[in-house]
Amino acid sequence: MDAERARAFLLTLPHAAETMQWGANLVFWAGDKAIGGKMFCLINLDADGHAPISFAAGPERYAELLEREGFTPAPYLARAHWVAAASWSVLRPAEWQAELRAAHALIVAKLPRRTRDVLALPARQREDIIRRRRKQLSLRAKKS
Repeated sequence: MDAERARAFLLTLPHAAETMQWGANLVFWAGDKAIGGKMFCLINLDADGHAPISFAAGPERYAELLEREGFTPAPYLARAHWVAAASWSVLRPAEWQAELRAAHALIVAKLPRRTRDVLALPARQREDIIRRRRKQLSLRAKKS
């Protein structure tokens, strides 16, 4: 697995969205950020010595993964039970897919009801709401 393959897989998950934030980090959201989605995975595209990928693990899986070589608590997100992998080689591709699918499911289950309600709408309605919300957020940012 590598960043490109992980990105391709992550974007196949239901209602997954991505943003580029905090430098060269791809952030993957369960539900669009504009409607209250939550992060479930972060891929660091810089070769800066930091972990190439961090993801939500949940309390039980967090403890299990930290016992494995190559996993550490994710910087800034460890309190939310996120782990960081030292390299892509710490898991096989099928294991990466299982962990990332589990991270997505874990965060989807924690989404606020209003966000889940928007995600349940037909695609066209959902996209219209997201587009309007992004516009509102953009206008609000320009006023600040």
